[in-house]
Amino acid sequence: MRLAQWARRFSQIGLGLFLTSAGYSHLTVNRLEFQAQVPTWLPLDPDFVVLASGVVEIALGLALLTLWRYRAHVGLAAALFFVAIFPGNINQFVNGIDAFGLNTDTARGVRLLFQPVLVLWALWSTGALRLVRRG
Repeated sequence: MRLAQWARRFSQIGLGLFLTSAGYSHLTVNRLEFQAQVPTWLPLDPDFVVLASGVVEIALGLALLTLWRYRAHVGLAAALFFVAIFPGNINQFVNGIDAFGLNTDTARGVRLLFQPVLVLWALWSTGALRLVRRG
């Protein structure tokens, strides 16, 4: 296996652990913090959204750690998930909501810049970029 393949695999494992951990924190210790990111215009109970997204994150994380044969499809799903939750980060910025230590517009703005990094991480580490290019 080439060095680039090892790097992608290691990165995929890291993303899987990150998502699993984040999902767990949705369900437990950071539940209220995550509720602050739920867009105010979303007609759903914020606690339901946090719990549901936590379950999805855990499922995606575990899939990244175990479903190697389907890694590109799981990576694409993870990238789409990161796109789907981006409005919550925008909501936090636009409405000046303090959560996760993001208590300034600058901190919340910098946080917005990391969402595309997560999307690219999911696509690159799993080889899902090839799926996207093929259409």
